[in-house]
Amino acid sequence: MTVIAKNPILPGFYPDPSICAVGDDYYIVNSSFAYFPGLPIMHSRDLAHWEQIGNVLTTDSQLPLEDAGVSRGLFAPTIRYNKGTFYVICTNVSAGGNFVVTATDPKGPWSEPHYIIGADGIDPSLFFDDDGKCYYIGTHPNPDGCKYDGDWYIYIQELDIENFCLIGEKENVWNGAMKGIHWPEGPHLYKVGEYYYLLHAEGGTGPEHAVCVARSRNVFGPYENNFVNPIFTHRHLGQRYPIRYVGHADMFCTSKGDWYMVMLAVRSINGFTTIGRETFLARVVWENGWPLVNAGIGVLTKELIIDLPEYEQEYASIPGDDKAYDFTSLTQLGPEFLALRNPDADLYRLERNQGLFIKCSHDPIAPVKKLSYLSIRQESHSFEATSMLYTDNLYAGAAAGLMLFQNENYHLRIEISNGICYVYQVRNGEEKLLIADRAESTNVMLMLVVTGLTAAVLIRNEKEMKPLIKNIDISSLSTEVAGGFVGCTVGLYARDLDADRKDPVYACFRTFTYNQLVSSRKEDAAGRSGDE
Repeated sequence: MTVIAKNPILPGFYPDPSICAVGDDYYIVNSSFAYFPGLPIMHSRDLAHWEQIGNVLTTDSQLPLEDAGVSRGLFAPTIRYNKGTFYVICTNVSAGGNFVVTATDPKGPWSEPHYIIGADGIDPSLFFDDDGKCYYIGTHPNPDGCKYDGDWYIYIQELDIENFCLIGEKENVWNGAMKGIHWPEGPHLYKVGEYYYLLHAEGGTGPEHAVCVARSRNVFGPYENNFVNPIFTHRHLGQRYPIRYVGHADMFCTSKGDWYMVMLAVRSINGFTTIGRETFLARVVWENGWPLVNAGIGVLTKELIIDLPEYEQEYASIPGDDKAYDFTSLTQLGPEFLALRNPDADLYRLERNQGLFIKCSHDPIAPVKKLSYLSIRQESHSFEATSMLYTDNLYAGAAAGLMLFQNENYHLRIEISNGICYVYQVRNGEEKLLIADRAESTNVMLMLVVTGLTAAVLIRNEKEMKPLIKNIDISSLSTEVAGGFVGCTVGLYARDLDADRKDPVYACFRTFTYNQLVSSRKEDAAGRSGDE
């Protein structure tokens, strides 16, 4: 039996993928930066159908994010499995540095972080050798002094996995496949046959991104360059190619002996990337002792035929699916929901037959402030998001609604306040009121329709769905304009504009939906159309 995997296998803001295979099960973790909970963990048995089974870091003690910018917090994680234990190693660039957490069940719970003293830099990885030793693979600035921005080295050091401490000497083993390369990062180490293979990214996580590999018969080197490096990239295809930024890969072997590679890439529209870096899949074969990616094709394909039996997901949190939430009947939110930084314990509550109550924050929507926002990832170029807001208990001076969020300085929001519906766009930190109109219903339905790089807003008063504004240019919500490492999220937020109010007030949301539009399903299929 075979299945067809469609790229991206994880659509939306799922960057820096790392994967491990445990028997017939496959697990992926991704970067989450300043969103909470941290490090979504995905599961599949056929590489085509994925489900989110949880998040690795779910408590404030595991994930301190106070004062973290949206693109700070958790950088690239690695997931590995050894002798009954799962390990995730990651960098919290905002607090604590490099750490390891462990679990016997990937769904959790995961341990408290074990911070590794002396492990500088970012993008750590673990490698368990045949003799039982564990090695830490990391990146840091050139120890002789950086001659240019991104002049970094990949280093390897033995790790005492029982006490989570580095032992022995730190060896700087590699600084890139090409002369003068910047940002050799995202390293992973594998042993295949008699060689250790060091897979890594080069060129930064943008247009020059690439996947390269070196090998050695000794874990500490010297490593020899693969003369066909980079072994995979799209940087030579130009700015108009629909899939770009390919890099930051991790390889694995299936239970049937087939090799694959996950990596990040972006789907841009006219050079703008709004949905962030996503997770893609490619086939790997071995030739002359080196991995070869998508042999005979050389680019990412739209589909891959996978020689595994089809897997039916057990969980409701499926990336890429339409989503509908009736908060009046839910008892808990799924693991796909995100807050920004460490949310207050009373940020929200669910009440049966009432809905989702979100506390109205006094803080403005500004960098590192407390933001009362619950969101999911934007997973398609074109979609419609709706929410029904119960306005009878929305206090005077409070505001609540829908938001499409890249960061605090670049976002679009629709809010109800004092019986008026406002649409605001924020660019480069400057807020502009686009339109205001009456909201005359007890249960107001707000709708945001995104088609590529434009948006429209509608409101339903009683039974009529009324357009408020069309053709809003949202290209500024892209990585290319807003900067950073994240993609857009869309969700529900609430604010209290009455600075003198002492007691907290809440906004009540009845429903929330996210549906891909037909045009998006066609646009998102861009790329090569076969697994040749």
